[in-house]
Amino acid sequence: MATKTRGGQAPLDYDPSRFPAFAVTVDVLIMTMSEGMLHVLLVCRGEAPFEGMWAIPGGFKRPNETLDEAAKRELAEETGVDGASLLTQFGAYGDPERDPRMSVVTIAYLAVVRDVGAVVAGSDAAAASLLPVSDVLNGKIELAFDHLRIVRDAIERVRVELEVTGIATAFVGVTFTLAELRAVYEALWGVQIDAANFRRSIVAEDGWVIPTGRRAQPGPAGGRPAELYRAGRAWSHGGPIHRLQRTDERK
Repeated sequence: MATKTRGGQAPLDYDPSRFPAFAVTVDVLIMTMSEGMLHVLLVCRGEAPFEGMWAIPGGFKRPNETLDEAAKRELAEETGVDGASLLTQFGAYGDPERDPRMSVVTIAYLAVVRDVGAVVAGSDAAAASLLPVSDVLNGKIELAFDHLRIVRDAIERVRVELEVTGIATAFVGVTFTLAELRAVYEALWGVQIDAANFRRSIVAEDGWVIPTGRRAQPGPAGGRPAELYRAGRAWSHGGPIHRLQRTDERK
C-alpha cells in the first residue's frame, strides 16, 4: 500500500490534463542456468504490436500497485514463474518511439531463477519458452520493441555484479557443486576458467563455500560424485572471482 507523505495534497487548481499522458510498464528479464548454459525466459506475443515475435515478459502497471507488485504479478501471469531467488530493478527505458501504441516508459527488472520448472504462457502471451542467451545476442532470435537493448543491458549488469555481489549463488541451488558455480561465471563472462584455479579461489579462503559432507548424484559417465557445498557469509560482501583473473577467453 502506498504511503502518503506529509502535506501530500494536490493544489485545488491542479489540472493533470495539461501534461501529456504516457503509460508505465514493467518488463521482467528472467535468467537461469540450464544444461550449463545461460538462458532467458521469453514469451511469444499473441497480439499486436509485434504479434508472433519473442519478447521479455511484462505489462502495464496498474494504478493501485507498486512497481515491485506489478513485476511479481506479470511474472506469474505471463509465465507461471513464482519465487525468483532475486528480483531487482536495473534500468528504465523511455524513448518516445519504443512502443508504436503510445509513449510508454518501462521499468526493467532482473529475475534470477534457480529452477524455472514448468513454463506456462498466460495473459496475452501465445507461448513461453527458455531460450539460450547466445541465440538472442547473435540475432538468431529477433525481439520485439527495444528488448534486445534491455537484454544486453541486463547481461552486462550481471557481469559486473558477479565481481561485487553474491549474485552467482542466485543461479545455483541451496547446495551446489563447484562445477555448477564455475559454469555461472563461464556462461556470463564468456570464458573458460581453470577448474583447479577456481577451486583454490573459492575453497582456500574462509567464508565463500561450506562443505555439506554430502555428494551430488552420480553422473551418466560414472566416477566419484562431486562434493556439495553451500554458500557462506562472505558472499554478502562481494565476490571471490574478478574478470582480471579470467583465462582462455573465447574469441
